[in-house]
Amino acid sequence: MNQQITRNDLMSLEQYAEKRGEFRQQVLDHKKYRQVALGPNATLYFEDRLTLLYQIQEMLRIEKVFEADGIEEELETYNPLIPDGRNFKATFMIEYPDSQVRAAQLEKMVGIEDLVWMQVGDNDKVWTIADEDLERSTETKTSAVHFLRFDISDDMAQALKNGADWRMGVQHPVYTYELAIEDDTRASLLNDLN
Repeated sequence: MNQQITRNDLMSLEQYAEKRGEFRQQVLDHKKYRQVALGPNATLYFEDRLTLLYQIQEMLRIEKVFEADGIEEELETYNPLIPDGRNFKATFMIEYPDSQVRAAQLEKMVGIEDLVWMQVGDNDKVWTIADEDLERSTETKTSAVHFLRFDISDDMAQALKNGADWRMGVQHPVYTYELAIEDDTRASLLNDLN
């Protein structure tokens, strides 16, 4: 399932310039059902091959990268974020519009990235594995952006496919929220399983 993106999957800068508007709209439509709002100020944006292909194409465009080494660097950065069939991978964003409020909240939310969970049916909660690429928090504040991975068992994957209850949440002393994953979001995220 873990279909790595290769150079052969990428459009040249010229091709991408021609198709960017159409491709961007396709990805935006796809992303609509890959977001889970954990309360008013935190969101999980679930990644998959299409969202990351778009991200790579955008980075190459913005940085005007067309040399093999630069392209390989982008592939090495983003390929690890593709789910492998027994996990879900997400960008976790803490979102406060006011920068002063955001800074104050990030100081209160230290460790929140390790307190995000999902639960399948009556199974124990699956706690996230956060920021495997680099540490994004200090002892005095957390980052507004984290990269999370949720590993699930074969039994949990099968239970989800069979319609088991699916909940996600965050359980931090200053920010707690949970909700059921249903409808189009559920259908979209189930595509990450093999």
